[in-house]
This record gives sequence, C-alpha cells and structure tokens, in this order.
Amino acid sequence: MDWENKVLQEVKWNGEISNREEKEKIALKLAEKVKNGDVIGFGSGSTSFLAVHAIAQKIKKENLNIVAIPTSKEIEMLCNSLDIKVESLNKKKPDWSFDGADEVSPENWLIKGRGGAMFREKIIMSCAKETYILVDDSKFVNKICEKFPIPVECLPDALFLVKEKLFELGADTIELRLAKGKDGPIITENGNYILDVIFTNVTEGLEKKLKSIVGVIETGLFMGYNITIMKS
Repeated sequence: MDWENKVLQEVKWNGEISNREEKEKIALKLAEKVKNGDVIGFGSGSTSFLAVHAIAQKIKKENLNIVAIPTSKEIEMLCNSLDIKVESLNKKKPDWSFDGADEVSPENWLIKGRGGAMFREKIIMSCAKETYILVDDSKFVNKICEKFPIPVECLPDALFLVKEKLFELGADTIELRLAKGKDGPIITENGNYILDVIFTNVTEGLEKKLKSIVGVIETGLFMGYNITIMKS
C-alpha cells in the first residue's frame, strides 16, 4: 500500500540557484552519460540537484534501469520523489559518480562541504572508478581556500582539541558553523559539528594532516582523487 501523502513530490531546492542556465547545461551533459544498468553515486549541491532532475527525465524517456547511491538525505528524498531507485553502499558499489564543488584549484584540488555532506561524498568518491565534478566558471580559483573555508567535521567532545591542533597546523581563522532557523551549531547527519577553517597557504599533504587530528571525522578538502571536471 502506498502512502497517500505526496509531500515528497514537493522536494525543491531551498533558495535561489546561482548561474542556473549554465548549471542546467552541465546537468544535461552529465545525464547523457547515464546508461541502462548503471550504479551511480549521486552528489549533493545545486548543480547535482539539477543533474538528478535531468537523469530522472532520461530514465523516464528511455525506460532505463539505474540505481542511485545518494551522498545526503536531501538527495535521497529527491530520488524518491522522482522514482529513482536508491540503494546503500552496503549493497551496491558505484560504477561512477558525480558531485559538485565549492572551489576547484589548478591542481584539481577541491573544497566541498558547504552542505555538510563531505564525509559521505568522500566515501562514495573513493568507491567509484571515476567521479565527474560539475562546476560552473565561478568555482575556479587561483589557489584553494581563496573564496571559501575548508569545512572540518569533528566530534562535539573534541571541539576545542581540534581547534587547538588546527591552529598548530597554521589555520588563520576557525569558525563554528551555526545553523539557520535554529539556535546553536549545524549538526551533521553523523551528529557532529563543522568548523570552517581558512588557511592562507594550502600545501600538498594538508588533507592527510587534518585527518590525522584526533576527533576529526572528515574534511571538505579533496586532494588527489580520480576526478573529471565537467563544465557546460
């Protein structure tokens, strides 16, 4: 028996999507790569949101059978609302994946995690043979951490320890990310806090150094992953 409540049919992007026309072109370009039988890691963010819609249209038009492995609850809800089959990493391994980025450096280093889903995004990216990073021109920077801080997900009990160690690594500023619409900090899907950290100079190996701090669960700094940058 199906639920009569159609609330999932109302899943929308919360807020305005910047550079929407360019992002829609990227989404359509990504959807062209979808083949029958694919198991795909579905990333988060506004461009990924548009890509999910483009993929759903192709599935319906060509009667394709694909499986999505979402990186966040929001994308999982969107897939459910669009009748895209969802599975977990415990049952399926992605053939390939797609995701967005907040920044892309000349070295193809990424900053991700403004949506707070970088932990699962990095797991799925590590499982997939190839990941397409969907970005418009505004995402390219001369050096990483130019426009956005590096998100660092940490255990609540380790908050002050992690801050201390981040400063020892050369962090310039550290801010606890606060929630919108509620008092207090953002709580990730894993029940943790997010620190937004700015480094003036990001050098190779910083991702591993950040991960070595006791209490750090994951970071939004991505270095050395097998990615393909996809523009319109």
